[in-house]
Amino acid sequence: MHVIKIDHLTINHAGRVIFHDLSWAISSRDRIGLVGPNGSGKSSLLKTIVGDITPDAGTIVPAKGISIGYLPQDITLPPGITVIDAAMTPPPALAEIEARLARIEDQLSDPEVYNNGHKLVRVLEKQEQALEIYEELGGPSHANNVRELLLRLGFAEDDFDLRTETLSGGQKKLVALVRLVIQAPDVLLLDEPDNHLDLAGKRRLEKFLRGYHGAVVIVSHDRYLLDDVATSIAELGDGKLSVYTGNYSAYTTERELRRLRQQQQYNTQQKQIAQIEAAIKRFELWASLVVNERHIKQARSRRKMLDRMEANGEIIEQVTERRKMDLQLNGWRGSTKALELVDLAMGFDDDDLLFLDLNLLVRHGERVGLVGPNGAGKSVLFRLILDELDSLDGEIKLGPSTRIGYYSQEHQKIAAWLDRTPLDLIRDISPKSESSAVAFLLKFLFTYDQTRQLIRTMSGGERSRLQLACIMLEQPNLLLLDEPTNNLDIPSMEVLEAALDDFDGALLVISHDRYFLDQVVDRIEELDNGALTRFEGGYTDYLARKESVQA
Repeated sequence: MHVIKIDHLTINHAGRVIFHDLSWAISSRDRIGLVGPNGSGKSSLLKTIVGDITPDAGTIVPAKGISIGYLPQDITLPPGITVIDAAMTPPPALAEIEARLARIEDQLSDPEVYNNGHKLVRVLEKQEQALEIYEELGGPSHANNVRELLLRLGFAEDDFDLRTETLSGGQKKLVALVRLVIQAPDVLLLDEPDNHLDLAGKRRLEKFLRGYHGAVVIVSHDRYLLDDVATSIAELGDGKLSVYTGNYSAYTTERELRRLRQQQQYNTQQKQIAQIEAAIKRFELWASLVVNERHIKQARSRRKMLDRMEANGEIIEQVTERRKMDLQLNGWRGSTKALELVDLAMGFDDDDLLFLDLNLLVRHGERVGLVGPNGAGKSVLFRLILDELDSLDGEIKLGPSTRIGYYSQEHQKIAAWLDRTPLDLIRDISPKSESSAVAFLLKFLFTYDQTRQLIRTMSGGERSRLQLACIMLEQPNLLLLDEPTNNLDIPSMEVLEAALDDFDGALLVISHDRYFLDQVVDRIEELDNGALTRFEGGYTDYLARKESVQA
């Protein structure tokens, strides 16, 4: 059963067509992954479904009685209140009936009511009706349901009294999700619900989404999540929507098969069109030489055949490759031991140690993933290696020919250049002519105008690509990457994975992107409770080992 039907939707923004004549249907138990490059209109489509954006043409028709819940990409919670208070905020219908019951309580305490039998009976009848509605809306179990949801999504009882302004971005998203799903909407529209969650948080979210009673549409760049949850993938690009049955891995296979079929059909049709055009020319030539009416009719007939094909939309388009970032991390042969940590200890006071006696060896050519819960000290460890912090004890050894390329999660690497342009930054790292610097930036999907735009005005994805461009110019042979896939769209992630596959050097990468870890690393080091534990293989191997130990 279709719960939402979209017919011939068109949206334009600032003179640009976001999508045109888009049709789509969402069924009651769908788990849909909505994917596409940054800027393709995924968030705009969700906002249009919930009515935040008015389409230029087309209709969106929810089935009768269907409720829709929307979780936006950016979450703001009221400051100065606790997690439990923020999560307990009742849905509008429940808040309204609670307010009505409060007014009735006030009336029952009024002497004019309780001393007047007739008035008292009427107010008591109103109270009974309101209590029935309150029961139907789940009022009596609301508080318990909220607490249960918070616990299911990873909060501990001790977290309930935390102030909202102290929460991480991922925690804020989860509080907002609890407030949303407590209303039990028939359709959940979630815009990057997994952002900033650690690995354990992502797994809890996936379990919750798999068991949700209604339809779910998820915008996410987390391909592992899309593999685990999605039953179909809707790909938005160039203003069109294509739907594929199955999870993300099935989608990538089917997409490539469709592209190959389309290219074969295009080649076959082009030969057919060439034959028809050759016949037209031949009949027109014969007609001009002998003035034969039959030849003229034959030429017209074949010309109409081509016109009909075009008018009926039967012309098959050639498969075109979307422009991708041209990232090449060449690296070079360095020291056999690229990086070594010996008995490293770190903390910001003697009573709060992050880790103690930490030992790690990364050799040339090794690909190591660094994982662990938020707050375990992963980014602090990188800052120690970069000599931005002093350790309490131990030693950090870099190979004599090791050159580090560092990607920072919060883009600190380019913080000093926020009021300059990408062009200024690139020419500072690698002196070159303005035209050469512009040509280099164009390879990273910047427009000509963006090369002269202030960096502070750029999006997270643009800053991520700029950081990668800087690393490419620095030509390191040891890469320290802190959440490099954050803010990148999936095509750019795939380019990064391919570049790392070709990289001649060592890699130590912090990431919550499990699909990326499976593609890139051959060893996992887990930092938890102040110690490192080694697991051979990618993320899936690491997870299997962890689950076998816990079992």
